[in-house]
Amino acid sequence: MTATSEFETQSWPEAWQVFDHGLGKGRYTDPEFARLERDRLWYRVWQFAARLDEIPQVGDYTTYQIVDQSILIVRVAEDRVKAFFNFCPHRGTTLGEGSDTFARGAIICPFHGWRWNLEGQIQFILEREQFRDGCLEDRDARLREVHCQVFEGFVFVSLAREPQPFAEFIAPVRDILEKLKLGQMHHRWWKAVVGAPCNWKVAQEAFHETFHLAATHPQLEPVGARLVYEGIDPAGRPLGHENIAYEALAHGHGRFYARGSSPISDKTPNPTPAQLEAMIEHMEHLVEELDTMVLSRDLEVARSLRGRQVPPGSSWAAEFVKALYERAGAEGRPMPEPTPEIVQQWGGEVFVFPNLLILPNIGNAMIYRARPYGLDPDRCIFEIFSTTGYGAGEAVPRAQVEVVTDPTDPAQLPLIPRQDFSNVPRVQKGLHALACNRVWLAAEQERLILNMHRELDRYLTLP
Repeated sequence: MTATSEFETQSWPEAWQVFDHGLGKGRYTDPEFARLERDRLWYRVWQFAARLDEIPQVGDYTTYQIVDQSILIVRVAEDRVKAFFNFCPHRGTTLGEGSDTFARGAIICPFHGWRWNLEGQIQFILEREQFRDGCLEDRDARLREVHCQVFEGFVFVSLAREPQPFAEFIAPVRDILEKLKLGQMHHRWWKAVVGAPCNWKVAQEAFHETFHLAATHPQLEPVGARLVYEGIDPAGRPLGHENIAYEALAHGHGRFYARGSSPISDKTPNPTPAQLEAMIEHMEHLVEELDTMVLSRDLEVARSLRGRQVPPGSSWAAEFVKALYERAGAEGRPMPEPTPEIVQQWGGEVFVFPNLLILPNIGNAMIYRARPYGLDPDRCIFEIFSTTGYGAGEAVPRAQVEVVTDPTDPAQLPLIPRQDFSNVPRVQKGLHALACNRVWLAAEQERLILNMHRELDRYLTLP
């Protein structure tokens, strides 16, 4: 197996290399590789820093931590957001912690009372004449801006002096993300595992493919589970992951989605009540064990189909979509257009390099974000965001993070995330085995992982 990077990585140790069918383990375990990521990836790349729901009102702020950098994100006006390096030019004090509101439109340093407006312009310096012999200029005391772009409800930042144009960066996934209407979805809940015992890439790569379902989530893939755990051949019944198409896109982005029939193109003749019950049972698992991609209101719609007749040429799935949109319309709840492209994307994933994973489904979306925990290659911060459309007149709560102290605790995480988190510490532990030199990747099912690492190499080899 040979290294395949087109970039100048020949001088790197073998443990850092990207190969035709795998990856060197040092990319997950080596502190020097983590430092290289800090300097050449995280200090440069456009990255998801906040949702607008964290700063719903003018004067609201939130903070974003990436490795050793803290970024202050402020709602400057109803339609404008700014980001600053989170420090006071006087003595370095951070100007915001967590999320809150700057009262009366003033950013005030809690140490010595320097004050700025929301635009980052200095307004007041106590004993100003004592600084630089009375010649301290406003430009010396202004807040230092970070490049910032708002897109579909996400706030992206780049710490680079001259970042890649955002429109160019987001272009490969712009169309599908805009069609999903993510900007019309809002906060339900947000959980963070801080210091999770694995590399940030190990955490996110658990969600770049679906063929882990049979072993990790047997309740969602019972046919595959019988094959894995009992050796029972499904005898012609396709496994769920075999109906998934993967697209590796430019700039490290990618997506996967359902190929073949979709809920509005499914022409299965003479659908039976048993088929409806199977659909309902699957949705029940998602509601009870995940509570984000499918919600209880969606399950109610599916259950309401019991006892109905399916019109000729239709299917239970198509009837469910019709009823779902009827309810959303009655509630004044925004939904994406139910085109075949959008419906096929439901239950799939759109990946925005380097660390944003969006899993949309029937007008809801689950969002994952993984990022380093300082420079420790064996730990990360992993977050799950639940978003949805709200009906006319419904109050949208301000997004506040809930820190998960124990990812094995059913009171803190639903079953499906707990199942996923049961794997990632074991992956990280196994990567440290002396006999482990590299990991192998499936050519189709894990192509998004390989694509992500090749774009990572591009950043890491930039001058």
